[in-house]
Amino acid sequence: MQPIQSRPGFRQMGVRRFGRVNWLGLYTLSRREIMRFMSVWQQTIFAPLMTSALFVIVFALALGQNRGEVMGLPYLAFLGPGILMMTVIQNAFANTSSSIISAKMQGNIVDTLMPPLSAGEILAGYLIGAVTRALIVGAAIAAGMALVIGQGVAHPLWALTFIVLGALLMGGLGLLAAIVAQKFDQMAVITNFIVTPLSFLSGTFYSVEALPEPFRVLAHWNPIFYLIDGARYGIAGVSDAPVLRGLAVCALTVALVLFTAWRWLASGYRMKP
Repeated sequence: MQPIQSRPGFRQMGVRRFGRVNWLGLYTLSRREIMRFMSVWQQTIFAPLMTSALFVIVFALALGQNRGEVMGLPYLAFLGPGILMMTVIQNAFANTSSSIISAKMQGNIVDTLMPPLSAGEILAGYLIGAVTRALIVGAAIAAGMALVIGQGVAHPLWALTFIVLGALLMGGLGLLAAIVAQKFDQMAVITNFIVTPLSFLSGTFYSVEALPEPFRVLAHWNPIFYLIDGARYGIAGVSDAPVLRGLAVCALTVALVLFTAWRWLASGYRMKP
C-alpha cells in the first residue's frame, strides 16, 4: 500500500505544495465558513445592520439638522458610506478571527490543518467566508441607504472594489490576530484597542481635512482611512484623497497582509496543537 506521505495532494504544515488546486477541499472549507455565519445570521448579519441603523439614527437626531454640508454633501449622505465600510471591515475581521480562535480554543483546528489543503487554499477558504459576509452586510446597508435617505451609488465598480479590498484586508488581519492570540481575552484586546480605534478614527464620521496637524497627517498613514475614503468616492462621488492613491495603498497593504498570513499558515506558526 502506498504510504500516505507519498500520495498526491498530501500536505504537512511547513511544506509548500505546487500543482493542481484542491477544488473540493477549497469548496468545502469555504462552504463551512459561509454556513458557520449564516447559521447564526441574527448575530452575524442582523446585529450589524441594527448597529448601523442606530448610528444613523443617533447622528441624524443629534447633528443631522445642524451639521450642514460636509464636502458638498448633506451630512447623512456623507456619513452613510463611512458607516457602510466600517461595518464591512469589522464583520470581515470578526469572521476570520472568531472562526480560527474558536477552533484553537476548542481543539478542533486540526480538522482544518490535517486535510490535503495548501496554505494558499486554507487562506482562500477563510477569505471567501469573510468576503461573502462583508458583501451581504454591505449590500443590505446600501439598500437601506437607498430606501431611507435616497442615496444611490455614484461609481459602482469603485465602490465594489474598495469593499472587496476592505474585506480582504480585514479578513487577513483577523486571521493574523487569531493566529497570534491564544485565548479569547487576547483576541478581545486586539479588537478593542487596535481594530475599533483604527476604524473609528479613519474619517468615518468626519472629513480628515478638518483635522488639525499632526492628526491630519497621521490619518493619511492609516490604511483604513483609504478604505473609508474610497467607499465614499464610490458611493457619493467625493473623497479626501486621490482615489488612485487610495487604491494603490489599499492594494499594497492587502498584498502584504495576505502574504504574511500565507507564510504563517505555511509554517504552522502558532497553529499546531
